[in-house]
Amino acid sequence: MAQSSKNKKAGKLKSILSDLTVRRGILALVIFLILWEVGFRFHGWFGVMVPFIGKIDAPSLVVMRWSEVVYKPGYWESWYLSFGRVFFGFLVAQIVGIPFALAMAVNKYFRGMFFPPFEILRPIPPLAWVPASIIFWPTTELSIMFVTFLGAFYTIVINVLGGARSIDIQYLRAAQSMGATQWDLFRKIILPGTLPSIFIGAAVGMGITWEVVLAAEMISGGGQQSGGGLGFFIWSSYMGGVMDQVIVGMISIGLAGYISSSLIRYIGHISMPWRRMF
Repeated sequence: MAQSSKNKKAGKLKSILSDLTVRRGILALVIFLILWEVGFRFHGWFGVMVPFIGKIDAPSLVVMRWSEVVYKPGYWESWYLSFGRVFFGFLVAQIVGIPFALAMAVNKYFRGMFFPPFEILRPIPPLAWVPASIIFWPTTELSIMFVTFLGAFYTIVINVLGGARSIDIQYLRAAQSMGATQWDLFRKIILPGTLPSIFIGAAVGMGITWEVVLAAEMISGGGQQSGGGLGFFIWSSYMGGVMDQVIVGMISIGLAGYISSSLIRYIGHISMPWRRMF
């Protein structure tokens, strides 16, 4: 039984590595790392500084620093704090944003009342709300979560609203002619038709949420005395002049964002089985 499980895992890994897209991605990553390493070493070898990349610590130095940082509890505490803030802000944005967008899509009076102020507030960058959020909320932690909520909210609402309003009106009229109720229209046509837009908005909103929470952590000092999230980890490393540790923090953000977006795509894949046909 154990051997059979190992064979299945090996076969799955082999099929993944045999995928041309995956192989291209791995090759591109390897080439990037080689160019980065050579660009940094170029000045020592030939006395010529490569613009931009020559000033960034080489991947080998970053890996060495990472091997030291990974054993420190504060590093993983930074992961935990940032993930918690992103998850909370993103979840609240979903809970508030999706019903709000669907209400604007199905009710013209609701849309006429709330869409104009929404459009006025939407162009304001979430980071512009940081000073106001510090005043509004009693703790820095709540201020950061509020800013992360804003980072995802507007993107989710726009995508869900656009997806709902792009549904062909003929489907609704055909269902109504067969006696469908408003609840039937919402449950069987509007919601399934909007799901792709919901997950697209969620994936984009997740990326924006990570950008916002990191910047908010830098500005506010992390909201914690010990460990302040990955944003504060990067800022404190920069202030301490440990540039290779700054790169460690940046790559950590990339991994965190990739994991979060992959999870959303996976949930969307499961929730929309009809899209697997294409």
